[in-house]
Amino acid sequence: MGVAEEGLRRLQVGQYACPCCRLPQDRVATLEQDWVLLEPGLEVPAHLVPAEHRWITLSDGRVTVYGVCPPDGSQRCRIEHRLACSEQPLPDLWPWLTALRGENARAAERRTGPAPPRPPDVWPDAG
Repeated sequence: MGVAEEGLRRLQVGQYACPCCRLPQDRVATLEQDWVLLEPGLEVPAHLVPAEHRWITLSDGRVTVYGVCPPDGSQRCRIEHRLACSEQPLPDLWPWLTALRGENARAAERRTGPAPPRPPDVWPDAG
């Protein structure tokens, strides 16, 4: 979950520019002595975020993944910038939903595809 420092440009204290979209992100230390880039100024209700993507801020300023299921209804969490970055592909958060999205894309393609050929006005004499 950590992010390598190369390719990151310092903006101000605790903030770095995303190497993909160049928007600012908060660079925060984790409990595992690593770093994670979080979406700045955004805290969302924890129940809206998959367990493995919930980051909570501890009293010492570090963050950790909050994998409690179900979370407390009042718990808020932060998310990694890569989930909100418009220049990066969205990870497969729910495989069943990804499969459904793929099937819906195929169904939409079939609806907007070329119309099937019309039958001829006069059928050939086949026998």
